[in-house]
Amino acid sequence: MLVKSKWFSKRPTKLFALVLGLFFSLSTYAGGKKGDPIDTQEEISAYIMHHLQDSHDFTLYSSAKTGKHYGFPLPVILWTSEGLVTFMSSEFQHDDNGEVIVEKNGLKFAKIHTKIYELNAGEDVVAFDDKHHATNAVRPLDLSITKSVVGMLLTAVLMLLGFVSLARGYKKGPIPTGLARGLEPLVIYVRDEIARPNIGDKKYRKFMGFLLTVFFFIWTLNLLGLTPLGFNVTGNIAVTFCLALCTFLITQFTANKDYWKHIFWMPGVPVPMKLILIPIELLGTLTRPFSLMIRLFANMSAGHIVVMSLISVMITLKVVMGPVASTGLSFVLSLFLTILEILIAFLQAFIFTMLSAVFIGMAVQDHEH
Repeated sequence: MLVKSKWFSKRPTKLFALVLGLFFSLSTYAGGKKGDPIDTQEEISAYIMHHLQDSHDFTLYSSAKTGKHYGFPLPVILWTSEGLVTFMSSEFQHDDNGEVIVEKNGLKFAKIHTKIYELNAGEDVVAFDDKHHATNAVRPLDLSITKSVVGMLLTAVLMLLGFVSLARGYKKGPIPTGLARGLEPLVIYVRDEIARPNIGDKKYRKFMGFLLTVFFFIWTLNLLGLTPLGFNVTGNIAVTFCLALCTFLITQFTANKDYWKHIFWMPGVPVPMKLILIPIELLGTLTRPFSLMIRLFANMSAGHIVVMSLISVMITLKVVMGPVASTGLSFVLSLFLTILEILIAFLQAFIFTMLSAVFIGMAVQDHEH
C-alpha cells in the first residue's frame, strides 16, 4: 500500500530533479599521476577488467594530460578495529595502488585494486609480497556507498517514480496516460505471459510484487549499464547472488507439502530409488538459484567485455588498417553490438523473471496422484 503524500503527488518532477541533482552534481578532484594513453594490449585488458569492477568514486572523465578526474566522490563507510570510520573517497586522490595513505581516527587506510585496507598499528607504508598483496594491512568491513550502490539507488528512484505515476494514472481513469501508458503493457506482459502460465490463476497474485520488482530492477540496471555512466551492477556477482537468493528463499518458504514430498519421498518410486534421488533433488533446489545467479552475471559481464573490446579495435588495429579504417570498423561493430545489447538487456530480465516464476510455480503447484 502506498502512503499518500500531497507534496510527492503534486511535485514528482521537482523530486526527480532533486534526486538527479544529488547524483550528478559534478566536482573535480585531482589525484594520481599524469597517465599515458592506453595503447597496449595489456593496458587495454587491464582497463576493461577495471571497468567491470565496482568503484568507491564516480568518475565520468579522466584527463591523461593533467591527471585530473572529473566526477564526484562517494562516502567511504568502514567498520574497523576501532569501530565505525567514515570519510569521502576523494581523500584517496584516485589512487588505487596503495600509495596514498588516509589517516582517520588514529587509523591509516590505503586503497589497493578497488579494495580498502587498514594498515597494522605502527605502519606508515603498505608492504607488498611478490604478487602485490598487502602483507601489513587487513581489510575492514566495507559498508561504503559504491558506484554499484548508486546505480541501485537510482534504479529504485526511477522505479518508484514510474509505478507511482502508474498508480496515479489509474486513479484518473481506466486508461493511464504519459509514462504510465508505457509501463502498463509491460506490467500486463509480466502478469499474463510470466506469472499466470507458470504459477497458476489462483496463486499468481501473491507473487506479482516480487516478479514485477525483479523484472524492472534488472531491466533498468541493464539499460543503465549501456549508458556512458559506466554502471555494471548486474555484472556484479554479489548483486546477482542476492537476487537469486531472494528467489530461493521465496520458493522454499512458500512451498507446499507436495513440493517437499516430491523431494524427500517421491510417490510411485521404489524405495531404493527414493534413497538415491533424495540427495539429487536436494541438490537441485540449490542448482536452480545458482544457475540464475551465474546466467545473469556471465551474460552481462560478457556483453560489457565484448563491447569494450570492439571499441579497442581502433587502437589495436591502428597500425595494420590505419586510424580512419580501424576507427570506422570499431564504430560499426560496437554500435551494432550495443543495439543488440538493448535487446539482451530486456531478454536477461525476462529470463530471470520467467525462471523465478517457474521455480515458484513448481513449489506452490498442487499435484494430483
